[in-house]
Amino acid sequence: MTNQTPIQKPVFTGYQKFVIAILAIVQFSVILDFMVLSPLGAQLMIELAITPAQFSWVVSAYAFSAGASGLLAAGFADKFDRKKLLLFFYTGFIIGTTLCALAPNYYLLLAARIITGIFGGVMGSVSFAIITDIFKLEVRGRVMGFVQMAFAASQVLGIPIGLMLANNFGWHSPFWMIVGFSILVAVVIVRYLKPINEHLNIKSDRNAYDHLKKTISNKPYVRAFMATVLLATGGFMLMPFGSDFAIHNLGLNADQLPLLYGITGVFSIIFGPLVGKFTDKVGKFTMFAFGTGLSMLMVAIYTNLGITPLWMVILINVILFIGISSRMISSSALITAIPEPQDRGAFMSINSAIQQISGGLASVLAGLIVVKTETGFLDHYERLGFVVLFSMVITLIMMYQVYKYAVKKLKEDTEL
Repeated sequence: MTNQTPIQKPVFTGYQKFVIAILAIVQFSVILDFMVLSPLGAQLMIELAITPAQFSWVVSAYAFSAGASGLLAAGFADKFDRKKLLLFFYTGFIIGTTLCALAPNYYLLLAARIITGIFGGVMGSVSFAIITDIFKLEVRGRVMGFVQMAFAASQVLGIPIGLMLANNFGWHSPFWMIVGFSILVAVVIVRYLKPINEHLNIKSDRNAYDHLKKTISNKPYVRAFMATVLLATGGFMLMPFGSDFAIHNLGLNADQLPLLYGITGVFSIIFGPLVGKFTDKVGKFTMFAFGTGLSMLMVAIYTNLGITPLWMVILINVILFIGISSRMISSSALITAIPEPQDRGAFMSINSAIQQISGGLASVLAGLIVVKTETGFLDHYERLGFVVLFSMVITLIMMYQVYKYAVKKLKEDTEL
């Protein structure tokens, strides 16, 4: 009798693969809408006759309105079918982006960005709640790896296309591109995504305010929220000055930046799913600790660099983004283990809101630390690096507390 190799079941069903793909595409469109604005800065400041300070408000208005809407939506997030919730906020996001495409002046563009942030800022939390409902904890690292690829894809594919459209058809055209693409995605969601409403079977007599209050006051949840604050702070501090630092401190020219970001983005796309797979294989906290150690090493090197050849800057950026991806994917997967089923929507909404607000505040704090000289050189960038390193150490300690609670909770659930 011959030995037969047992047939291995696939990790994901066909429908689960569709859910991963559609959530990644939704995230891609939302992140692209946020990211495409920064490269359009020079063109917008000329055409709308606005100052750099006014343009910074256009950028930050999205983050702050997204944070506010996340807190407001938290009380209602577990009261509805998550498919309907996803479609509601995605429709609002499309309307907001349409208003951006139609905006003739600064004030209407600012208002349009606020509207877009109110709806777009909640999309991530709804997506993570769906992931938590549909996928078991053992495979969430892989799911997060694919969904987080949207960030890199928007950088590699979206920004160059957006800039090309803006240069040829005006700054409104990238927003029209996003609107057209998002409408097609919304149609697919309506047609093929099944209702996600099992959490509604869990009876709860709490009103929206009580639900929000109960979620915010839950001690294990608060620990996760505090870890998110520091996670966002460390991540957003270096981003606003990336281009300036590369040009004025590292000695690159503006024409080399697309190559730098393009190559970094391609490697992020490649490594995202791999990091997700290893997150499930070696453990969420183990991967987070690895990513933190690698990121700390690269931040310490990067923020102290002087004139540096392009190939070395690319290499450092690629390794740094691998470290950052390892932290983001593993922490996202780990944090999904914390909330109870009836609190997932509220928890994810608050967590997303905190992330948005912390990111905005981190950018402001970074602006207070870094000083730009008359030549464009950035002084005190190494101090910024030190603050980021300190935040990473504290985040690692706090994530360990989150991990211990997740293990305890999983053991209790298994015994039940």
